[in-house]
Amino acid sequence: MQEISKTRIDLPEMLVMEIMSKLPVKSLTRFRCVCKPWSSSFQTPHFITQHQQNNLKNNNFNLLLKRCNGNTRDDIHYFSQLFTEKGQNFSVNQNIHLPFFENCWYAPEVDGPCNGILCLHDAGKASLWNPSTREFKILPPSSVQRPSLVDSTSFGCLGFGYDSQTDDYKVVRFVTNYFKENEDEGSMADWIHQVELYSLKSDSWKEVSVPDVHVYGSPLFNNYVNGSYYWQAIQNSDYLILSFDMVNEKFSTLPLPEFGGTLAQHYLQLLDFNGVLGAIFYPREGTDKSFDLWVMNGSWTKQFSVESVPGVERPLGFWKNDKLLLESSDHELVLFDPSTQELKNLGIHAYRETMQIIAYVESLVPINGRSEHEERMIRRPVGGAPN
Repeated sequence: MQEISKTRIDLPEMLVMEIMSKLPVKSLTRFRCVCKPWSSSFQTPHFITQHQQNNLKNNNFNLLLKRCNGNTRDDIHYFSQLFTEKGQNFSVNQNIHLPFFENCWYAPEVDGPCNGILCLHDAGKASLWNPSTREFKILPPSSVQRPSLVDSTSFGCLGFGYDSQTDDYKVVRFVTNYFKENEDEGSMADWIHQVELYSLKSDSWKEVSVPDVHVYGSPLFNNYVNGSYYWQAIQNSDYLILSFDMVNEKFSTLPLPEFGGTLAQHYLQLLDFNGVLGAIFYPREGTDKSFDLWVMNGSWTKQFSVESVPGVERPLGFWKNDKLLLESSDHELVLFDPSTQELKNLGIHAYRETMQIIAYVESLVPINGRSEHEERMIRRPVGGAPN
C-alpha cells in the first residue's frame, strides 16, 4: 500500500498577516506566544492600522455601558461589557470595576473612543484605557505652573483626541484657579482660567492659550470628530460650539444649528455621526420625547427627526442601522427603531441618569501603561445574575 505523504503548505507572510488582521484582539493575544516574529508584527503601526480598518469596515463594534446602582458613596460606578446576538438581543457579558476611581463621587466621566482608546477622568484624576488589550495608563499630575497665591484649583471639561501628523494622543483640560483673598469682604472670589494639554508621546503636560469662551456640559456621546474635539460653550451670553484642533493645537468656534427652539427648552448633545459633527436636540420636559439630528457638512443641515417616542428620558447612542439606544423613564436601556417605530426593552437597568453607552472598535494601539491586573481592575463574568 502506497504511503500517503504529508505536506505542509507555507503561506506567504503577507497573506498570513492579512488573515491575522481580521481576527479579534483576544485571539491575537494568544498567537503572540506562538513565535516572536508574529508578536513583533502585531505591534507594527501598519498591522495596528490594518486591524482597526478591518473592524471599522465590518462594523465590528463593541459596547460598554457605564452605570451605577445608587446615589451614595457606597454605590460605585462600573462598566458592563454588553454582548449582542446578531445586533438584536443584548445581555451583560461581564462587569468591570476600576479601583482607581472608586473614591470619586461622580467618577469616571468618559471621553472617546478615539481609535479604540478611552479617556476616563474625574476632578484631577485622568487615565487612558484600551479595553481590548486591557491596558490602563494613569496620566501623571500636571506640571503646568499655577498662578501665585492660588487657594484652590478645580479641573473642568476635558477633551481627548488624536494628532495624525505626529501619531500622538492628546488630552486637553480646562482648569480654574481660585483666590480666596476677597471672600472676607463678602464678594465672590476671583479666579484665573488655564488650559493644559497632555501628550502621550512625551507623557507630559504643557499650557496652551485660553479661549475667550466658557465651556460646559458632560457629553453623553463621543465629541471627538475627525481630528477635533467639540464642546458646548457660551460667549457674551451667546451659545455656540468650541472646537480644538489636535494637530495645530488651536481653538475655534462655530454656531449652533438654527433648530427652531431654545436651549432653555431643549437639551443639546454633540456627537460623531458617521464621521461628521452632529447635534441632537430633544425637549427637557415630558416623557414623550422627539429627537432632531443635525449634521455639519460645511453648514448645518437636518439629518432626520424622530417624533414622539413614549416613556423615554434621553438618548444614549446610535446602534447599527441608525437605531437609537435610549434611557427609559424607568431607567432601563431600550432600543428604538425609527423605521418600524418599535421600542424594545433590553432588560438592563441602572440608577437614574448614570447610564452612558460607549461603542468602540477593537484596537491594538499601545498606550504605554500597565495591565488591568497590575492596576487591580476586576472583570466579573455575569452568569444568571440580573442585568
